[in-house]
Amino acid sequence: MVTEAAARAAVAAVADPELPVVTIDDLGILRTVSVVDGRVLVAITPTYSGCPAMDVIRADIRSRLAEIGVSDVAVETQLSPPWTTEQISAAGRAKLDAAGIAPPGPRGDGTVPLRLSVRCPNCASPDTEELSRYSSTACTALWRCRACGEPFDRIKEH
Repeated sequence: MVTEAAARAAVAAVADPELPVVTIDDLGILRTVSVVDGRVLVAITPTYSGCPAMDVIRADIRSRLAEIGVSDVAVETQLSPPWTTEQISAAGRAKLDAAGIAPPGPRGDGTVPLRLSVRCPNCASPDTEELSRYSSTACTALWRCRACGEPFDRIKEH
């Protein structure tokens, strides 16, 4: 019988299908993993309602658990509390930045940060501009750096 720790480790390693440089655990969409009478119960929260990646994520969770011998799996979508960019881990933010995707702003302490610019993930210049509210995924916006001229995705804050 699989332990909760082993099941959680397997599920936490599932890559986000739209941003494969991070896992669903890095993004904070993995809520709980429990084992009840040999059945693994997983709760995940979409980054927004209607996220098209959820079906792929559910299938990848089942596949990952099958690799460690678990076939009795229930994946539940948990909508409350809603996901926010505050749930992206520090490791996830670092992975996004290293991949050239501007992560959302730093974690807040309850105050609302005023962002004056977005730092370019390629050259670190703050001289950037938003080109489009949507980019390669619905969760990202398309930005461009005026200093180095490179376009980049930015995770939308919410």
